[in-house]
Amino acid sequence: MLAPKAFLDALSDQASRLFSGDASQPRNELESQFKALLQSGFSKLDLVSREEFDSQMVVLARTRARLEALESKFEELEARLNPITSE
Repeated sequence: MLAPKAFLDALSDQASRLFSGDASQPRNELESQFKALLQSGFSKLDLVSREEFDSQMVVLARTRARLEALESKFEELEARLNPITSE
C-alpha cells in the first residue's frame, strides 16, 4: 500500500503527463483516461466498498450487544458466587 503522499504524488505525475500531451484530444477520451488513472491509483490502496463497510458495522454492533449481555450475565453470576463481597 502506498503512503497517502506518495499516492497523491504519483497520481499528480500521471495526471500531468496525461494533460500535457496533445491538447486536441476529445473530452471523452480525457475523461476515460482520467477515470482509468484514478481506478489504477485506488486499486493500490487498501479500500473496501461501502457495502462491505456497512455489513461490517452491522456485525460489530451485534458483537458489541452480545458482549454487553455476556458482561452483564458474568457480573450477575459473580455476584451470586460471592454474596459476602458484594454486601
